[in-house]
Amino acid sequence: YGRGRRGNTWRRRSKRSELNMWESGGPSVSTASPLLWLLLFSGIFLGTTPARACPKSCHCVEKSGLTAVQCTSRNLDRIPPDLPRDTAVLLLSSNHITSIPSQAFKDLHHLQKLDLSNNNIDTVDAGAFQGVADSLDSLDLSHNRLSHVPREAFARLQAKISLSDNPWHCECALQEVLRELRLDPETVNEVMCTTAVQEEHAGKPVIQVLDSGVNLCNFHHKTTDVAMFVTMFGWFAMVIGYVIYYVRHNQEDARRHLEYLKSLPSSTQLSKDLDTISTVL
Repeated sequence: YGRGRRGNTWRRRSKRSELNMWESGGPSVSTASPLLWLLLFSGIFLGTTPARACPKSCHCVEKSGLTAVQCTSRNLDRIPPDLPRDTAVLLLSSNHITSIPSQAFKDLHHLQKLDLSNNNIDTVDAGAFQGVADSLDSLDLSHNRLSHVPREAFARLQAKISLSDNPWHCECALQEVLRELRLDPETVNEVMCTTAVQEEHAGKPVIQVLDSGVNLCNFHHKTTDVAMFVTMFGWFAMVIGYVIYYVRHNQEDARRHLEYLKSLPSSTQLSKDLDTISTVL
């Protein structure tokens, strides 16, 4: 992936070329990518599933029982809900999508390539990829606004994933997510720690931080332990303060009672009471 305008232009041309190859009947043997050949010929092994009409804001190409849906640069602010059920390639890059809701692709059981790069995505629900985890082979979430994702969002996902150029916050949760993913090796060094629980890691590639032996979860546990200690100390101080207040308050009441007794007429019993109280104090 290139950076800046030149890189984005190259990606758009590449995606248009990919769709044009579907329309023209497919590329030559020498230039066809493995993914496209898989899409072109896997249709004979799949059952026939009625396809929905193509979303009006997109362009669809059907080949060998599968559909490629091109929705690049269409000013979309959400994922189209009326995608064909036999969609195998879905290109949604360069739009204004801000979130991936739960079960957004649940009916796309043949989906193999999903491109959501160059959007404004900052939220991925836990069930975002339910229904496509087994079929998806390529997922591009680069150039978005993701700082964290729930661990459950990528559960069972075996796709090669690009997460580069997002403002990631490096913490224990992200470490656990990345541990289970198959990151795109070409962009893995572009997954950067924009912020981090330990400031010295900010601005560094996540893979570099983790390869250096840093365990972000250990820092998380230490922080939690310190917080628990401070909380317990606070409660202990409150209890001690209450006990001291209680004792002093009772002593003051006893003194006032003693002064009251001294002001009463003298008698033998009163003297005994005074002696008893004086002994206690």
